[in-house]
Amino acid sequence: MPLHPERMRTSPPVAGVDDEDRLLRRYHLEGDLEAREELIQGMLPFVRRVARRYAGRGEPLDDLIQAGCIGLLKAIDRFDLGRGVRLTSFAEPNIAGEIKRHFRDHGWSVHMPRDLQELHARIARETARVSGTLGRAPTVAELAETLETSHEHVVQAMLGARNYHASSLDEPDETGETRASRIGGEDDEFDHAEMRILVRKGAAALGDRERRIVELRYLHDLSQSEIAKRVGISQMHVSRLLRRSLETMRDEIEHPRGERAA
Repeated sequence: MPLHPERMRTSPPVAGVDDEDRLLRRYHLEGDLEAREELIQGMLPFVRRVARRYAGRGEPLDDLIQAGCIGLLKAIDRFDLGRGVRLTSFAEPNIAGEIKRHFRDHGWSVHMPRDLQELHARIARETARVSGTLGRAPTVAELAETLETSHEHVVQAMLGARNYHASSLDEPDETGETRASRIGGEDDEFDHAEMRILVRKGAAALGDRERRIVELRYLHDLSQSEIAKRVGISQMHVSRLLRRSLETMRDEIEHPRGERAA
């Protein structure tokens, strides 16, 4: 389905978490394509916000938005209702990934100003002409004089043109290993972010004391005896409260109070 960025200006946003969840369930459980379309249109302003982070790097904003929309479609279709996360949280890395892929597949590795691109083309033509006459390549000074430009401009154009094609990270180096194998790695923060969302969701069902005990144990890594001293209760009582709190959190995550009431 083609997406048109200009429709963002008139499409109403998804109202909130409940509305978003309702539409996702209609699409994934009932196959309702109208719900999918409503989700897409409601999320378009979010796509524009993500795309704007990458603006000013040599690619038109509308092209970046269009690439981001592809990521949005993938996120909606791949969304897992059972994970308990917001669509925006799940969609953002998909949208950003498609935009980055657009930069990889289009444009210069390092953007070169148009005047230098044009000067490089003139240098290439002049070099070929002079080389045939002189039997050698012209010097920078000779090119600058012939093309009626400065020495610095000629050097910039010649150096900048080297950045048009980037070497692939999957290309083996002299050791036989790819460059990609020596840089970066899997980003665990996506999983951590989802876990933090689930923990906050479950903790909302706890009282103040129980929430503090859970935070001291699992966020600050305190032992039960250390927690007992801080809270002013016995270690056995801490153990009982932790066990009960974790059961409450699990019930809240799996069966939110709003669904139970319904």
